[in-house]
Amino acid sequence: MLINEVLTMTEIEARKTGTTTLGLVCKDAVVVGADRKATMGYLVESKEERKVYSVDKHIALTVAGGVGDAEALVRILKAQFKLYKLERGPITLKAASTLLANILQGNKYFPYYVQLILAGYDSEPHVYSVDAVGAVSGYDKYYSTGSGSPFVYGVLEAEYKENMSVEDAIALAVRAIKAAVQRDIASGGKGMIIAVIDKDGYRELSAQEMKEYA
Repeated sequence: MLINEVLTMTEIEARKTGTTTLGLVCKDAVVVGADRKATMGYLVESKEERKVYSVDKHIALTVAGGVGDAEALVRILKAQFKLYKLERGPITLKAASTLLANILQGNKYFPYYVQLILAGYDSEPHVYSVDAVGAVSGYDKYYSTGSGSPFVYGVLEAEYKENMSVEDAIALAVRAIKAAVQRDIASGGKGMIIAVIDKDGYRELSAQEMKEYA
């Protein structure tokens, strides 16, 4: 692709890379997760790609789309949240989602090729879905992005319950990502990353904990 080529949204959609990510609200926490495969067309570029990031002590970001764009956004958000904290204290999830939306909207003519889930805990758990041009959705209790998302939504629609325990939410997230990996050729890799964000902050499950849930 030429550096000055401008893509239509249809073309961006056609070139979107494969991924499975999710975020869901449970009792007093948010659970986020993702597979670990990164693809370049029909080539598996990496089997251990990171698609879940801690961008603040109490906020996680999951990424689908271009790896370079996603990593650039992670660096920007970490810096902006630190500046916000110096002036006003820890940023709320609503303010964080608005900041992220403004960054993406401000770059809509040369967009970041990403689809994001912003999730975390301030006074309560929150999950937001944010698209490449800054549209924010925060009305639902769970979201999924990437090529594996139809399979994830099939599991979540059938099994998600309000105020489910953290343990049950983790188990559901694992089942949903497994369903995507089994049916979506662009999802997979070596295991998955699952993280929990609650009043104590961001924590990723260890390899031993993942074995128990698997």
